[in-house]
This record gives sequence, structure tokens and C-alpha cells, in this order.
Amino acid sequence: MVKKQFKAESKRLLDLMINSIYTHKEIFLREIISNASDALDKLCYLSLTDDKVGMSRSDFNIKVTVDVQNRTVTVTDNGIGMNREEMEKNLGVIANSGSFKFKNELSDENKKDREIDIIGQFGVGFYSAFMVSDKVEVISRAFGEDSAYIWESSGADGYTIKEAEKQTVGTDIIMHIKEDTDGENYSEFLESYRLRALIKKYSDYIRYPIKMDIEKTRSVETDETDENGNKKTKTETYTETETVNSMVPIWQRNKSEVSDEDCKAFYKEHFFDMEDPARVIRVNAEGTVEYKAMLFVPSKAPYGYFTKDFEKGLQLYTSGVLIMDKCEDLVPEHFRFVKGVVDSQNLSLNISREILQHDKQLKVIASNLEKKIKSELKKMMTDDRQIYEKFWQAFGIQLKYGVVNDFGMHKDLLSDLLMFYSSTEKKLVSIAEYIARMPQDQKFIYFASGDSIEKIDQLPQTELVKDKGYEILYMTDSVDDFVVQMLGTFDEKQFKSVNDNDLGLESEEEKKEIEKSAEENKELLDFVKEALSGAVSNVRISNKLKSHPVCLTTEGPVTLEMEKYFKSIPGGEGMQAKAEKVLEINPNHKVMEALKAAFETNKEKAKKYAKILYSQSLLIAGLDIENPAEYADLVCELM
Repeated sequence: MVKKQFKAESKRLLDLMINSIYTHKEIFLREIISNASDALDKLCYLSLTDDKVGMSRSDFNIKVTVDVQNRTVTVTDNGIGMNREEMEKNLGVIANSGSFKFKNELSDENKKDREIDIIGQFGVGFYSAFMVSDKVEVISRAFGEDSAYIWESSGADGYTIKEAEKQTVGTDIIMHIKEDTDGENYSEFLESYRLRALIKKYSDYIRYPIKMDIEKTRSVETDETDENGNKKTKTETYTETETVNSMVPIWQRNKSEVSDEDCKAFYKEHFFDMEDPARVIRVNAEGTVEYKAMLFVPSKAPYGYFTKDFEKGLQLYTSGVLIMDKCEDLVPEHFRFVKGVVDSQNLSLNISREILQHDKQLKVIASNLEKKIKSELKKMMTDDRQIYEKFWQAFGIQLKYGVVNDFGMHKDLLSDLLMFYSSTEKKLVSIAEYIARMPQDQKFIYFASGDSIEKIDQLPQTELVKDKGYEILYMTDSVDDFVVQMLGTFDEKQFKSVNDNDLGLESEEEKKEIEKSAEENKELLDFVKEALSGAVSNVRISNKLKSHPVCLTTEGPVTLEMEKYFKSIPGGEGMQAKAEKVLEINPNHKVMEALKAAFETNKEKAKKYAKILYSQSLLIAGLDIENPAEYADLVCELM
């Protein structure tokens, strides 16, 4: 018997296969089982037109057998099998896929047959067995032939083919598992529970039964009796053949066959969540790119969700085989909380089937899923408000970051999903709901930012808006001011902060009074600004204060909340993010009278008043006083 050599190109490719193409050695079982499934598909297809096959679909199966003593794992199928010539072509020439050729030879009509779905494309998956094996034997008998053959190889050195004994049609792939080394534990692949776990992970939805002998225990009676005359029992170990894969994935079944409870149960088991998902999204897309998907919106954020270690992505299957556990390209960052599976048969995979080629098919699926998720979230907001509000508490911040990320590219998609607390409704409302309640004479969408609803509600600058009977959106997240700045408008209505110098609420007469007061007190205002030694960019007469003496507002694009945000992040202090603070003084408050009197008779005392008023405005705004001790001393001195 002469050992044949792989072709030079094939020899180099085999070395590449073993060392480079696959990143995880455990993939070998997925590839071998996928090839077995292809062999079953071919004979199943043949049985549709050839009565000689003598088998029905229920007769086909795959068997995985472990022999710990001889260190072998065997994958057996009763599929189409291979003759000597086919062994030469399919196993002697790497990257020659018989499955791919078979698929291409099907007529256009038969290609549409969902029952025929060949997995193999490249003809390289078989050689992944050499990642964990130092020798591989393939014993096969082709359908319609009496002779069987054995193909044997220890890797790049070559292979042999000779006649063998095999009673049934099909193929046995016998992998001789390598001995353990200091860096590799190959013996793990001789453990039945480990192989079973790999089948569940990668091949659970292969459409044919994958069977294994599973060791179990049971109690049996003995001939001995206890003091009461009852027979004693003992535990014995026995082996039972089980089907270890599910075969038909839940997302492939018709909606009429799968209840919402079934979907929720699948989610909790598959994604390890104790709570039902807030939403189940099912997609069955046909057309240029065909795929099925089952997506889930969780009810709560998983552990570690808001850390850099969290990995987003959907599970990607093709023909029942798991290709990627987390395909991040399928779900955008703003919907990174979505979990689920996508199953498509016409994706362009790379040679190892571990990663996808970044082609237009993937982009089409991702774009369609984004729209579907948005649509379902909007529907949830409308139809299941209580559930949506629970979802919002968990993931609302993610949608807000989605608005500001990528320079606002997704703001139109996400804006009508946003919610904020309403000053009048005392609950979360959408921006559209706010606008629907606006009085006819109201020009702007008013909002106020702060650390909490309670603190915002007490802000002096909200008094005038409330006095007019207008609703205010309370924004308590650090990102909110960035969101509003990015949105600019909603339904042609402009956002207006209660800190804005022009709230659009004063009559012409009131504006003139403010201007007159500012002119009359110009010298005093300049004095206060100078006394604060650059802490504020301006001091002005307030047009929004009613009962309070002072408040702190800003000029320019950076707000107080933005400044607080930048200070809170590592390295943020060095960023150009200081707000241009403005101290506003109520001209009708008694404090103004005291300040005026001190300015006219005791400039030093007026300086102290100025510092106290500024410190009070900082406290009201939720900002730190630079020198608390000095502030306390000033208050005590003036008391």
C-alpha cells in the first residue's frame, strides 16, 4: 500500500488549517457533524426520486462515540457515503467541496426546496479534525456500491486509501485524539459531557438526530433485606443512547406552533435570565436576503451591562449551525441590549465559518433588524406603557447615548422613544405627548436639568415657567443636555432651557422694565462681577426669578450639567468644558435692596454680600463651593 502525498498547495493549506484558520479547537466537532449532515442531506434528496434508497427521513441520524481507552472520537452517519474516487477528490484535495458542487448542480427549482440545505462551502472543515487529532481515519461505503474504503492520514505527510469492511452505507470518521501537552488539554474532548456541551452549543439545530451513549445511574433492588424485611437497593451505572440535539430551532417554527410563553421560556433558558423579556420580536424575512430572527428586549440590564467588558451581539446561525455567538455587526450600539438569534442561509462566510465577510447581505439584515426593533419599541410604548417604562428605567440611558453618538446620526430614529419626567403630569412622558398638551400660545419645549426631580422642582428659574402654567421636562441624566443640544427641535418645536436668558415669556412692557433696571444698576452689576474675581462671565438682572434672590445660569453651548459631567469622568477636568456662568439677581427681592445699600455706603461689605450670593447660587445649582470655610465665616460675620 503506497502512501499518497497531498498536492503541494494542499499540504501548505493543511498546515494553515491546523495552525491558523480556526481560532478555537472545539470547532472541529461542529465541522465534522456539519459534513455528516451534508451527507444525510444528499441521500435524503436522492430518496425523493430513487426508491432503492429504502429509507425515510426519520431513519437518518448521526452518532458520536467516545472510546477513552483508545483515545478516539467517532462520528458516524448513514448518509450518501463515498467511493474510492470520491475519497480521492474530497479528502485528497483540500478545499475541494463535494457538498458545494452538489449544491450547485441542483436545478433552480430544487434549490428552493427548504429540505435540501447543504452546509459545506469550502471543503476545508473536515481537516479541522487535525487540530485535535494526530491521526484521522475515514471508513465509508457509498450508496449503491458493495465495497467500502478507509482513508487514513496523520496530517501533512500524506494519506492512504484501501478497501475495508463496512456493512452499511455511510461514513465513520475516527479521530485519534492527541496526547496532552503542557499547554493543551486534548483529553477534554474524550469527556462525553464536554462533547455533549459542544453539540448543544454549535450543532443543536442540525435537522437530524445526533445520538450519544450517555452514562446514567439508577436504583435497583438487591436480594438482601433490611430489618423490616424490605429489599435493599443499590445504585448501578448504565448506558443509554440519547438524542442530544433539539433539531428544529424555535425560531424556524411557524408562529402558530409557538406561543409567547414558549418564546419566553426559550429566552430565559438560552440567555440565562430569571425574568421574562419585555418584548419578543419575531422576523421572517423573504426576498433578496432571506433570514429568520427571534429577538428579545430584556426587562432589566444584565450584570456588567454598563461596563467596557460587556459584549453586544446576536447569535448567528446558518442551516442550524452556530457560526458566531455574538455577531456585533447585526445590532447597532444604541440597541446593544437586544439579545437573540438570526438564522440565514445566504450569508458569505469566511473559510473557517467563524467570522463573516462584511458584505451587503449582512448590512441589509442589520438595517432591517434596526428598523424592526425601533418599530417594536414604539409599539410597546403605545400599547404596553407600564412594561415600556420598566424597560426605560433599565435602558433609557442607552437610547440617549444613541442620540448623541456618531454626531447625531441616529437622532431621528430614536427621538420619539425618549421619555422625561413631567412637572405637571408627575410621571414619565414622551416628547410627542408633551407637545400634544402645549397651549396654543406656547412657543417652546421647556426643560430643566439637575441631579434629581426633587432638586429640579425647587430650582428658582423654574418659577416663571410654572407661573405661566407651562409644563417642564425634568432631565436628571448627565447626558440629557447633550441630547437636547443634538436634537435641537422636535416636530418643529425648539427646546428651551429654563436657564435661557430669553424664555419668550415676558411681555414687551416687562422686557422694558428689566432693561430699565439693568441700566439703572449697571454700576452695581459691574462691581459684583469684579468682586467675584472672574468666577462668572456676567452678572445681570434676572427676568425669570419670582421669590428667590439669585440663580446661576450660563451663556454659550456648555451648560452647568455638561460641566458637571466632564468633571465626573477621568481626565475630564482638562477638557475645554467650563460653563460661562452668569449670576442672575432678582431686582424685586429685599436682598437687592441690601446689596444696593451696602454698595453705596460700604464697598467691603458689598463684596462680602456678592460672594455669599454667588455661593448660594452654586449650592442651588448643585455645584461645589470652592471654599466652604470662607462662605461659613462670611455668613457668621454678617449675622
